[in-house]
Amino acid sequence: MLLTERQNGILNSIVEEYINSAEPISSKLLEKKYDFEICPATIRIEMQKLTDEGLISQPHTSAGRVPTDKGYRYFVDELLEKDIIENKTDIETENLFRKEGEIEGTIKLLQSLTKNLADISSNLALGYLMGEKILWKEGWEDILQEPEFQEKGIIHNFTEVIKNFEVTMQNLELNSPMSPAKRDGIKKRTQFSSPMSPAKRDGIKKRTQFSSPISVFIGRENPFPKAKEFTTIITKCRFQSKNIRSSPPFAAARVNEEVILAILGPKRMSYGKNINSLNALVKILEEL
Repeated sequence: MLLTERQNGILNSIVEEYINSAEPISSKLLEKKYDFEICPATIRIEMQKLTDEGLISQPHTSAGRVPTDKGYRYFVDELLEKDIIENKTDIETENLFRKEGEIEGTIKLLQSLTKNLADISSNLALGYLMGEKILWKEGWEDILQEPEFQEKGIIHNFTEVIKNFEVTMQNLELNSPMSPAKRDGIKKRTQFSSPMSPAKRDGIKKRTQFSSPISVFIGRENPFPKAKEFTTIITKCRFQSKNIRSSPPFAAARVNEEVILAILGPKRMSYGKNINSLNALVKILEEL
């Protein structure tokens, strides 16, 4: 699916505005805030084309538009393909994680880093130390304040996703490299309908694994049950930690560790900031 430059700009603006406001986005708002150099009537025509493509939807007859899962996927793919995630790590975020990286002891270190990841993202942050099978969950207070959690059943589904996280992580393939040619071919298959069959979901999951070390699962792409309302941004990395159980006069041993780090929240999340934050955290851990 190819969008014109104008359609791409309008879609990106709708996604970003909806992420910030949690309110349907109208053509009037776009005309007021953005210089598309077209009249409001033309903006409405382009929005209708995006609706016909399944990238945005109209929740109410008189409302504006909101992104669909397909629209979010297109938006995230654009971020990944522009290498925003790999090349624009926030220095302040990286310095914060680097300071935490000075903490002695793997468990204390990862618990602190997971908490900081939750604070930065305003979503639920998960850290899973695979060797020890220890799972940290940080950020409950912030995530439950999001308007999506006012809907009936959302909190229940969210807690079910968390319960299944540890089991699913044992078998989830992450960080698989993908060539640009293969990525371009997969992008053509981004049109999907709801509900989605398990076979189709398995096919779509493959396109969440780019050359970036980050995997992004949006809505029904998620490998977790009851996760269609949520997005998971997740990565796996290896690092060397100091085994502080070695007591003086012996030097602390270097131990190879493997950890899964994830941000889980509503599909309406700040994708660029969250992916950059995870990349910053991975960078710090790999430098230990």
